[in-house]
Amino acid sequence: MTESIIACAVNRSAQAAADGESLPHPRWTLKRLVHWCKEKWGIVCSRETVRRALKRRNLSWKKAKKLLNRADPKKRKEYLDGLKPLLNQATRQEKLLVYIDEAHIHQDTDSGYGWSEKGKRLWVSSDSPGLSAKVTFYGLYYFNEGQVDIWPYPKGNKEHTVNVLERIRLNNPHRDIGIIWDGASYHKALVVQEAAKRLNLDLIPLPGYSPDFMPVEALWRWLREDLTYHCCYGSQDELANAVNQFCQGINQDPITVADRLWVVSSLDEEVEKLRKTPPSKPRQSKS
Repeated sequence: MTESIIACAVNRSAQAAADGESLPHPRWTLKRLVHWCKEKWGIVCSRETVRRALKRRNLSWKKAKKLLNRADPKKRKEYLDGLKPLLNQATRQEKLLVYIDEAHIHQDTDSGYGWSEKGKRLWVSSDSPGLSAKVTFYGLYYFNEGQVDIWPYPKGNKEHTVNVLERIRLNNPHRDIGIIWDGASYHKALVVQEAAKRLNLDLIPLPGYSPDFMPVEALWRWLREDLTYHCCYGSQDELANAVNQFCQGINQDPITVADRLWVVSSLDEEVEKLRKTPPSKPRQSKS
């Protein structure tokens, strides 16, 4: 009976989080469950007892993943329906598909898991270069080839975006090219749209709030794991050189690149059903 009550409380908490509800304890940690059992039912038990009870109920402790409610399932489906023929063209080498995304990579270290002597804290040295010590990178994934380019720029803007498009066309002068990217403001700039027409590039925008459709997001995670976890860079040039070497290294294994930068081509209908339309903000009347 107690086991069932505990499981119900945890499941209720998980469902409330998915529905966007607010609870006093949205996260039922073992410590809170032990306290709750004692306070609510007068049952004294250890955390291990509670953990085993939850395991028997097929429940596990896992990291939550954010579900973006502003994403429109209909538009996401329409995008994937249009993507499938493009992927087929790319597979037949009739069209080059290039995914583009930007990221700010900081010189300071990122904290991550690592091996350390038991009972002692794992320290990572940092020179505290500050938040402004960073490099903006344009990441490009060539779907057909399982290859990437990572180009450094002072910042992401319309001028640099035009330069990226020009470099893509220069490297592929005679190919039919499709550019897939998100809805960043400078992607929509008139000068960028005109440059795409001049260079004969087909711009394909992602649906809003759909980072799972952008494989370059996985490239940034990969880069941080290999370069910025537990490592602090003394200069922007040092960071840019490390990124360049990383790019050259992973391009030696296109199969691994294609595997890690997996392109989503179908929807998980069960997940899409979980999305809740966020309430519209009330319009403010002009005084």
